[in-house]
Amino acid sequence: MRIFSIKTFILLLVLGTTIASCNRKVSRVDVNEQIDLSGKWNDTDARLTAEKMTKQMTSEQWLVDFMQAHGGNKPVMIVGFVTNNTHEHIESEPFIKDIERELILQQKVRIVQGGKKREQIRLERADQQENSSVSTMKKFGLEIGADFMLQGSISSIVDQINKKRVVLFQVNLELTNMQTNETVWIGQEKIKKFIKR
Repeated sequence: MRIFSIKTFILLLVLGTTIASCNRKVSRVDVNEQIDLSGKWNDTDARLTAEKMTKQMTSEQWLVDFMQAHGGNKPVMIVGFVTNNTHEHIESEPFIKDIERELILQQKVRIVQGGKKREQIRLERADQQENSSVSTMKKFGLEIGADFMLQGSISSIVDQINKKRVVLFQVNLELTNMQTNETVWIGQEKIKKFIKR
């Protein structure tokens, strides 16, 4: 009888734990609200870093020099790769989109597509040559060439002892002149997080 009681107790304990763990509540929050649960790179880090670094970049002398040399015309830019050199998995696409969005909102530069998205556009343009009317098809050879390419990396340094951890994320962005290969701007942003468990 005692063995049955212990088995019953264990079964009830497992069942109670399972029910308690399934009792999850999800609520919608403002997308701009800063929520940091794990200490990992997150959406807030990407958004705030993109805002700060694009403002830095478009307030530097390279932009003034370019516009003076080109009759006040805005430079055309491609946002290239941002490589992940951190200790964790980071999708760079949301960060790149945050950068592009901020640059478009500031209206100080013009953005053109690069990489796979540019290839998709070219495939669509090729398809139009055969399947669209002459009056609506888009022609080859009329793309706007980029004056500059923005590329960068996200790195991290972790310092940990027992249940305390400090993580430093460092974002480096470089703007390169496509014609001359000259680096005209380098930006750096650091985010330091203290995690205690």
